[in-house]
Amino acid sequence: MTDWIWEYNPSEEHVAGGRAPGVVAEVERLATELAALGVDAAKVGRPLDREGGLGEFDILGGRGFISFLAVARHHCVYVCSITWYG
Repeated sequence: MTDWIWEYNPSEEHVAGGRAPGVVAEVERLATELAALGVDAAKVGRPLDREGGLGEFDILGGRGFISFLAVARHHCVYVCSITWYG
């Protein structure tokens, strides 16, 4: 376990507002897992050829994705957007 946390950026209402509860639950589950990775969260998701910067991770079998930023100096994974095709 790490001491990392996750948060919505800029806010939960802005990022997840209006999404179905199941989508939000999956996003929050994945964000918790990303935070558990700590600094290695920067290596997860797309793009595959570089680490750091805004990453993307598929959700619910490719029916959408989240964009996130792992910031080591804050010990935090920020969920920045949710794109849902469902």
